[in-house]
Amino acid sequence: MTEPTSTSRAHLSVLDFCTIYEGETPQASIEHSVDLAQRAEELGYSRIWYTEHHNMPSISSSSPAVLIAHIGAKTNSIRLGAGGVMLPNHAPYVIAEQFGTLEEMYPDRIDLGLGRAPGTDAQTLGRALRRDFNAAEQFPDDVRELQAYLADKSPIPGVQAVPGAGTNVPLYILGSSMFGASLAAKYGLPYAFASHFAPTHLEQATRYYRENFQPSEVLAEPYVIAGVNVTGAKTKEAADELFEQVCFNRVRSMVGRGRYLTDEQVEQIVASPQGQQILDMLSYSAIGTEEHIREYLTHFQELASADELMISVQATSRETTLEGLDILARAWELDPARTAGRPGSN
Repeated sequence: MTEPTSTSRAHLSVLDFCTIYEGETPQASIEHSVDLAQRAEELGYSRIWYTEHHNMPSISSSSPAVLIAHIGAKTNSIRLGAGGVMLPNHAPYVIAEQFGTLEEMYPDRIDLGLGRAPGTDAQTLGRALRRDFNAAEQFPDDVRELQAYLADKSPIPGVQAVPGAGTNVPLYILGSSMFGASLAAKYGLPYAFASHFAPTHLEQATRYYRENFQPSEVLAEPYVIAGVNVTGAKTKEAADELFEQVCFNRVRSMVGRGRYLTDEQVEQIVASPQGQQILDMLSYSAIGTEEHIREYLTHFQELASADELMISVQATSRETTLEGLDILARAWELDPARTAGRPGSN
């Protein structure tokens, strides 16, 4: 696999937060995630990623493994991955069992992205999850331990992950800083940069990863995934209006965290430095019609030197999310027969 060029379009995967839209229940959001996965499979997207978040009223993806188990039964071929499991929240052995089970249920369809962030606030982290605040320091060792369980090379005599041992579920390192880039390069694992919400170090991190990549038993050449937001509509004006509402909702959700904020209060926050900082998280966003989106993503792929684009469809409802997925598929001329497979495959 050569470094991506403008003539070699990246694979597209979808990042699903299992969003709870205004007026909906978690049950409705899960039903929507099933619809999203089925539509993505029909359109030719490579895979769906599910996030781990806790104590967030607008997101019901607190347990990626459970979501994957449910959606795997409702789909046929699309790859399903955690994007990701926040490994310091869990014992590596438990994650090996969970994803080993998924691999046995859905052979060669499971991917496991690993992050070291908590995926929640400090109160939830320390008291509800009972996680040690220093657990992230053990992330490199935890990745190795997890990898060993999945490869049937348990580091603990007499202890085997069942299911899990020998499944060799593909691991991906997720990150938004140089730490993840360095670790992925050192371990010879695929690297996914969370530029859909943390754009600052994208070019520096992906360049470092490619230049310092050390081939491993699981991956011979570097494989880069870059996150990017997409808001599609039939006209540029409609897309701009939809994205403006997405930004408004993002500020309300992040600042309010369960507290009710009036529209006037949100508008004041949007105009403040705090609001602008939140909106800056969406810096990498393709907004518009098929033509606008194609042009933006082509440039973004080159900027990020990406083999795969992890798409976060930014919308305000089930209908606008599915419409955005359709528009993107047409823009990128997806072929349902073209899938990503395991890391580095074409």
